[in-house]
Amino acid sequence: MGSETTEHLEGAPLIAPSTTDHPLHEAVVDACRSVFDPEIPVNIYDLGLVYTIDISSENDVRVIMTLTAPGCPVAGEMPGWVADAVASVPGCKTVDVDLTWEPPWGMEMMSDEARLELGFM
Repeated sequence: MGSETTEHLEGAPLIAPSTTDHPLHEAVVDACRSVFDPEIPVNIYDLGLVYTIDISSENDVRVIMTLTAPGCPVAGEMPGWVADAVASVPGCKTVDVDLTWEPPWGMEMMSDEARLELGFM
């Protein structure tokens, strides 16, 4: 990974791109979809809480995620749930889950499925 300061360069995206072409990407997404926010009956991936799934050529996985609010009651536990779910994916070597508050989560980050489930469509 590059320097942590690169995300603050002008024109750089706030949300780093995911390694969508990695063979493990879909399985990691499915693992993230198995984790639910206890207060909302939608998985964290479709809620838009998973910002980046970065998978190295050595199958080390880094998930950058947020929560619906900094005061979320499961803030201390959710990253562990995600790490456990992703670690169960065959082929994943190590899993690192980082919480971020930039950019802040908003309802526009939800998938159409999540909006439908919650009655926003």
